[in-house]
Amino acid sequence: MIATTRTGLPRRTIAGYAVGSLGTGGFATLPGLVLVFYLTDTLGVAALFAGALVTLAKIWDVLIDPLIGALSDRWLRRTGSRRALMLLGACTIPLFFVLTFAVPRNVPPVWAGVWVLVAFLLTATSFSLFQVPYIALPAEIADSYDERTRLLTWRVVVLTLAILLFGAGGPALRHLVSDEYVGYVVVAVVAGVLIGIGMLVAVFTAVPRHETRVEEREAPPSLRTGYAEGLAALRRSAPFRALLSTFLLQGLATGLMLASANYVAVWVLHSDDALTFLFVALIAPALVCAPLWGLIARRIGKERGYAIASALFGLAALSLTGMLFSAGPWVYLPVALAGAGYAGMQSLPMAMLPDVIAHDALSQGPGRAGTFGGMWTAGETTGMALGATALAVVLAVSGYTESVGSAAVTQSPAAVVGIVLSFSLVPTVIIAISLVTLRRYRLRRSDIEALETQEVIA
Repeated sequence: MIATTRTGLPRRTIAGYAVGSLGTGGFATLPGLVLVFYLTDTLGVAALFAGALVTLAKIWDVLIDPLIGALSDRWLRRTGSRRALMLLGACTIPLFFVLTFAVPRNVPPVWAGVWVLVAFLLTATSFSLFQVPYIALPAEIADSYDERTRLLTWRVVVLTLAILLFGAGGPALRHLVSDEYVGYVVVAVVAGVLIGIGMLVAVFTAVPRHETRVEEREAPPSLRTGYAEGLAALRRSAPFRALLSTFLLQGLATGLMLASANYVAVWVLHSDDALTFLFVALIAPALVCAPLWGLIARRIGKERGYAIASALFGLAALSLTGMLFSAGPWVYLPVALAGAGYAGMQSLPMAMLPDVIAHDALSQGPGRAGTFGGMWTAGETTGMALGATALAVVLAVSGYTESVGSAAVTQSPAAVVGIVLSFSLVPTVIIAISLVTLRRYRLRRSDIEALETQEVIA
């Protein structure tokens, strides 16, 4: 047997990679939190139309993610780095993000919706150019089961900070400006700059270089070839199928709760400030618990820790159905428990994905991390998009009343019930289904280490 020495990841690499989540967390949080609300309660767009617009933008994201993944792999083979695509996304996303929330006043609701759709399509494209290669990096940066857990744990610490910063700070900043149209633009400018800075830090500190393997006359990837490679990865990797299915379902559950939070604050807790309190209650425990889930994973395995975290989140969400009978400060306790579970639901599957990629590389050959990243991002985007769509459907069915600008409206009891169920019971059911798919994930530490040992011997 040939011995090998693992030196561990440099702190600069861990920190640089983690800071990238300032950008990814900001983009994932702020639009999911306020975009549907901005469409329905500022621009006067009907709830179903608003949900359809957001869903269309996400469908576009899903379509291009596998293509970007294949393009990222090709770029790596030709140049030795995935940096170019990430840099393009980081430099363009601030502008498009601002445009999304810069609809001029007095624009008719239909055209306002079209404006948001086009701008958000461009923003989502920039985000995918960064996110897909970014997701692929851990399998190339970290070379062991525990190092990948360490790398992704600190990424999730920054991710939770980003959620707190954008989720609580964004609405608070918006309410500092009396004119809500201007307020949204101010929020978008500040958020767009921070998102871009976080992404640029990751581009220049955490992107490794590899030997180039230029293949003569290699055809550029297309949507067809991108999806063909992604579907091939799904077919041959049972762990990837199980993990992606679970994460997609949980993205649906958390996306639904995220999009519902603003409505809960206004129409159930009757306080604009409640949205900030909800996010503090969610994120403060997550900051503490993210490293704890890493320790738990080292002792009992990532997949078992992931199941426990998911169950904790689901039970906490279920208890929030109590808002149907009495809404008050008590809701922050189950939200805090959900935050503890959410930390594990983010850090552990993200640490499991590079294990899946490494397992595939060791058994099938390297060079496909971008393809896995593209399919993963497409699945995550699908889940979050369906969350906003599900909320829009519930609002429409329950008779939610839209408003334009500062016009005062009242909501029917049925609409309030729909909002509460969107924040509690429906996500609980989805989490329960995700635990069934998680049981199909059978890749363990021993499987990874056995293949790594075989590679060393070879």
